[in-house]
Amino acid sequence: MRKSPAKIVREYGPFPGAENVGGVTYDGQKVWFAAGGKLNAFDPESGKVLRSIDVAAHAGTAFDGEHLYQLAEDRILKIDPNTGQVLATIPAPGGGSDSGLTWAEGTLWVGQYRDRKIHQVDPETGAILRTIESNRFVTGVTWVDGELWHATWEGEQSELRRIDPGTGEVLEQLDMPPGLIISGLESDGDNQFFCGGGNSGKVRAVRRTKRDSGTS
Repeated sequence: MRKSPAKIVREYGPFPGAENVGGVTYDGQKVWFAAGGKLNAFDPESGKVLRSIDVAAHAGTAFDGEHLYQLAEDRILKIDPNTGQVLATIPAPGGGSDSGLTWAEGTLWVGQYRDRKIHQVDPETGAILRTIESNRFVTGVTWVDGELWHATWEGEQSELRRIDPGTGEVLEQLDMPPGLIISGLESDGDNQFFCGGGNSGKVRAVRRTKRDSGTS
């Protein structure tokens, strides 16, 4: 396993009225983050909040290219980002103990915090398709370039971990500075992650080291 310090390249916030940042996702232009009773979107260039949707937003957030998905207690909401309307609801696999959320391979991937698991879930029914075990508390989850990453949060320490999606083996680990926790996670599709900062009310951008094809 390769282990190195996380390289924080930018901090956004704290944002007005957002005392806690949960899930984070990226729609190709805006970064969305869950803030309890709202989903907020900001411009990653300027850091300015562009819009908000009034909806229960307690944990992970995801984007499938058209719709937003939001963990709200024991449910996952499918949301039209243009109107803010909730289009559908499915049960969350952890029944309220869920944390991270991302979209990949036509399915949702849901982190379970204290259960130390990541579930692949059918976005239409909520059925669990497969489960990956972790040995740390799981918060945010994201896929990028065929790599599965998840964030951890135990005590005042967080890490970003690249894991083998078949075995759960940790292949790479980026350690955040003590006290800088990660509550939500999403890739920008390129060389950085957007990381929710929990009760700091911030979102942090962390550099991802890209590898040559065929290397681990």
